[in-house]
Amino acid sequence: MLEQQTQATGRENSAKTNRLYVAMELSRKKWKLGFSDGKVARARVASIAARDWEGFQREIEKAQQRFGLDRVVEVESCYEAGREGFWIHRALEQRGIRNRVVDAASIDVKRRKRAKTDRKDAEQLVRQLIRYCRGESDVWSVVRVPSEEAEDARQLHREIEILKREQKQHRVRIQSLLFTQGIDMSITGKRIGQLDRLVNWGNQPLGQALKERIRREYERLKSVGETLALLKQEQSRQMKQIQTPAMKKVQKLAQLRGIAMTSGWVFVMELWGWRQFRNRRQLGGALGMTPMPYQSGDTAHEQGISRAGNRRVRTMAVEIAWSWLRYQPRSRLSQWYRKRFASAGARMRRIGIVAMARRLMIDLWRYLEQDKLPEGARLKSAA
Repeated sequence: MLEQQTQATGRENSAKTNRLYVAMELSRKKWKLGFSDGKVARARVASIAARDWEGFQREIEKAQQRFGLDRVVEVESCYEAGREGFWIHRALEQRGIRNRVVDAASIDVKRRKRAKTDRKDAEQLVRQLIRYCRGESDVWSVVRVPSEEAEDARQLHREIEILKREQKQHRVRIQSLLFTQGIDMSITGKRIGQLDRLVNWGNQPLGQALKERIRREYERLKSVGETLALLKQEQSRQMKQIQTPAMKKVQKLAQLRGIAMTSGWVFVMELWGWRQFRNRRQLGGALGMTPMPYQSGDTAHEQGISRAGNRRVRTMAVEIAWSWLRYQPRSRLSQWYRKRFASAGARMRRIGIVAMARRLMIDLWRYLEQDKLPEGARLKSAA
């Protein structure tokens, strides 16, 4: 009886310690899967059609048989962040598989010329997954996965960002077409209506095909502008009428001079609306604003910031830092910048504004989480 209990306990402990590791190399048509139990040197690699979850489950069962694992063994998985986004992560978690979405730029790659195939990538990825699960947390960077609600809240301001870029493209294209004829002018509806009276460098009227193309381009420009106006109205409506925790943070940021709805919206929906930070170092890492020193022997220099965080928030933070200097001149942060960089050259001022942007984001984070107003800052209502 004692021997049977000992054997049963041994099987239970074995089931707890044994794991199946799965690395997924994704493409549009096929998924390459790398399997390992963490003990066998060579991984098992299989291919399935993309989004074939039944085939995925069959390959897991085959791998369990291959490595002699129990059917209820824990399964750990990973894949590189890419165009698939996070739906695969959610599908794996729903199936009871613990998954990690990996930042592809953080994966170590040999500096010498090497062969690259999906099979080799899957094998390398599963080896690194084993190391990560065994405690080597610095083997790569894991992407924080937002909730479906937080991901959906990003769509509005990202569409506005794309439309602004598209609006600029249409405007520059019209200006470029006119510039090829020796005409340099700003683009307005009134001037587009006077195309028939425009003359080129040789005092000749513009070609009919060129004028028609410019008019079509201007119609696209107007359409983008109308859509952009509607989206901004919707953004304002949501800010006034919706009282979610994230929206309250946007409203709180907008009370500060130098912070408008657009910037506060980006900061919250991209970062502070769904992520929690324990300290300023974590926040700096998420922004990609941590310094990157280089030191080897007698050689030592700074390589700038890491740029490994959220690009939209980082770009907006630098823009708001310039705005902060203008609208919050009495704040401690503005005075610090002017004391250190105001008399420096243009290059040093640009470097300084990045350092100021990092400090400003830390102050704004404390303002949201601890209700601690940045030192010397003023609210709009106190103006």
